[in-house]
Amino acid sequence: MGKLLRGAHIVWDWNGTLLHDIHAVIEATNASFAELGLEAITLERYRDLYCVPIPRFYERLMGRLPTDAEWRVMDAVFHKHYWARADVCGLAEGAAELLAGRQTDGRTQSLLSLAPHERLVPIVRRHGIHEYFVRIDGRTDESHAGKAERMVRHLDALSESVDVGRVVVVGDAVDDAVAAEHVGAKAVLYTGGSHSRASLELAGVPVVDTLAEAVDVAERLVA
Repeated sequence: MGKLLRGAHIVWDWNGTLLHDIHAVIEATNASFAELGLEAITLERYRDLYCVPIPRFYERLMGRLPTDAEWRVMDAVFHKHYWARADVCGLAEGAAELLAGRQTDGRTQSLLSLAPHERLVPIVRRHGIHEYFVRIDGRTDESHAGKAERMVRHLDALSESVDVGRVVVVGDAVDDAVAAEHVGAKAVLYTGGSHSRASLELAGVPVVDTLAEAVDVAERLVA
């Protein structure tokens, strides 16, 4: 068995956390809504309504769950518009420096995202931060369920070097806190992405406004 390192092991989320893409998400959402005959949505309303699984988000907007056929169209149209914009999105403020600093300090971190794996890895590499992660996992199936079971598999793959008692999930969605709880880890939620502060606070975990604060809180949680 490999050496279990001390300090927090952070499992980072990607979209809305390390990648500052919320405005691209809103633009893509409204472009897809226009194609589907739905009314445009503001950033504030998006953050109030957003949830995982994504079809439930559409249910909140439409007053009913989309049919399977409707969902396939919605998903395809959104991603067409989103990926046309994603390449110009930058990292969240200070993200690269934080990742580099933690690696220098001997801390470990990994990346778990619901973004398609074949899209995720190239964009992480383009931002020049792939070397800071001991593992990168994106979505490899068509399911749009949350992260809980994916977190199990992610940590299983890291079990020789990561003690789950020192894992802290840092993300921008309540689903990140749910996934952390599912595996017995801790979580810190960041307000720069898909949820409003009020909705994040319902998760009952620390909520922060910067990634630097998220790292500080993560280390205190496992001290």
